[in-house]
Amino acid sequence: MNRPAQARKPELSPADAYRLEDQVGFVIRRVHQRATGIFNEVMAEFGVTPTQLAALAKLHDVGSVSQNELGRLTAMDPATIAGVVSRLVKRGFVVASADASDGRLLILELTPEGHQAILAMKAVGADVSLRTLEPLTATESQMLLTLLRKLE
Repeated sequence: MNRPAQARKPELSPADAYRLEDQVGFVIRRVHQRATGIFNEVMAEFGVTPTQLAALAKLHDVGSVSQNELGRLTAMDPATIAGVVSRLVKRGFVVASADASDGRLLILELTPEGHQAILAMKAVGADVSLRTLEPLTATESQMLLTLLRKLE
């Protein structure tokens, strides 16, 4: 019994097979845009950026710390953390002083105003993640965070 010849699909070249919407970087960027939009809505009353919130939150968590260490703890390069700290100092949220034992180090700590501000920010900050992950179930949300941490 003879079978009819099946038509074979031509192989696609890598260039023809490339689809932007299937690329991990593109998808991550789109999700980041979503999270940033939600952050801007939730945190609008405070007038802070995500990097400023990260610095304030980590200072609240660990207490006084050097600027270099704060940069490491928040995954910011030296130039970025310097700019973030400068803006937080200007707003009166952070005070910077030279380390008593090593004048090259800048020690940072929250001011009373900064302490009050970060408490208010933290009170609503989790809403950013909740709203960003809203389309997912609780299990899917946890799985996504677990998988993303593997890519860090």
